[in-house]
Amino acid sequence: MSPITIIFYFLSAITLASAFLTIYSKNPIHSAIYLVICFFSIAGHYLLFNAQFLAIVHIIVYSGAIMVLFLFTIMLMNLNKEDEVHKPRITRLGAITVFILTSVVLVTIFIHSKTIMGDYDSSGEDFQSIKKLGVVLLDDKNGYMVPFEFASILLLVAMIGVVLLSKKEKPEK
Repeated sequence: MSPITIIFYFLSAITLASAFLTIYSKNPIHSAIYLVICFFSIAGHYLLFNAQFLAIVHIIVYSGAIMVLFLFTIMLMNLNKEDEVHKPRITRLGAITVFILTSVVLVTIFIHSKTIMGDYDSSGEDFQSIKKLGVVLLDDKNGYMVPFEFASILLLVAMIGVVLLSKKEKPEK
């Protein structure tokens, strides 16, 4: 087995395990942490496909921004054990059964699938590199620099707005 195949199986095991733990964990903070681990392992799959930009954007957007929003929401909701509705054991058993059946079906499909053999046409140009994408986005003649900066300022203003909206006011004495 090649090292790439071993890395793929390792990342796949981490992805499946962390996705299962995200769903099965009782603590919402632990679920969010397991989801971050799942996102990072998926970014590893993107790196195996030689899609560096997609992996970096996935880490920044999902593992960074979306998870910060999830954790922020969890903290705002102030989930306590007393308020949590307890699910019956039959619901958990059903979830585990569905997970196992889905896993068996996916593994069976994976084992019985055949790889596509054959040649493909290649122009020889590199369209996936970060350098090529940076030249396309930020070159002077294309004019994408200003919208890129506007988007970053918009995200910064939105982040400041969220912080100010969530700030609790102190009662006046």
